[in-house]
Amino acid sequence: MQVVAKVLNTRIPMSNTMTIMDQSEPSPLNLIGSIDMNPYEIVSHLVSSNAVVVFSMSSCCMCTVAKRLLFGLGVGPTIIELDHHASGHDIKALLFQLLATSGGSNAAVQQPVPAVFVGGKFLGSIETLMACHINGTLVPLLKDAGALWL
Repeated sequence: MQVVAKVLNTRIPMSNTMTIMDQSEPSPLNLIGSIDMNPYEIVSHLVSSNAVVVFSMSSCCMCTVAKRLLFGLGVGPTIIELDHHASGHDIKALLFQLLATSGGSNAAVQQPVPAVFVGGKFLGSIETLMACHINGTLVPLLKDAGALWL
């Protein structure tokens, strides 16, 4: 139980560099996946501890587009590659449910990744991210979340 308390109280520092969570490297986030936390708790901890979180699949081209857009804007998101995470399948199922319940006429046909969280809130998938970028609301959202200092 001491390990759980220590991991839950660990603050994950943000930087301008890319953070990719891979199970082969020891980190507090890898411990989270191995301490019998359910997917909801894992996602909640990650999004509440980081300004921008992208749940991704390493082979997904739209995930690459989302990551490149954020990097191009100067954001250093925390990236969780679900195909490299022990709880990746369960997290992906949770993200699919979240996407379906978040509304939208085509939510049932959208893929659950990339799933973008900004300031602890679910922004959406690639369609929402691109729409916010095009209509000019993405940068203010990122500034409010503390991901940009412009």
